Amino acid sequence: MNRSFKVATVKRYHYETHSQLQTLVTDFIAAYNCAHGLKTLNGLTPQEYICKIWTAEPERFIVCPSHHTLGLNT
Repeated sequence: MNRSFKVATVKRYHYETHSQLQTLVTDFIAAYNCAHGLKTLNGLTPQEYICKIWTAEPERFIVCPSHHTLGLNT
């Protein structure tokens, strides 16, 4: 993820302020967690994997992980 982040952000854009960088970091992490399948998770995105584990073992979680996602929670 570190290399992906560096290529997509630091090496591509120039930031005038620290808040611009913070905004892009937040957006990048949200997109990465919801749109990028990983080999170590059998092709699932991190968000899909967490929801799969929550479905199988809900006792491991304090709250439903879907409550922490952007957009509509279905």
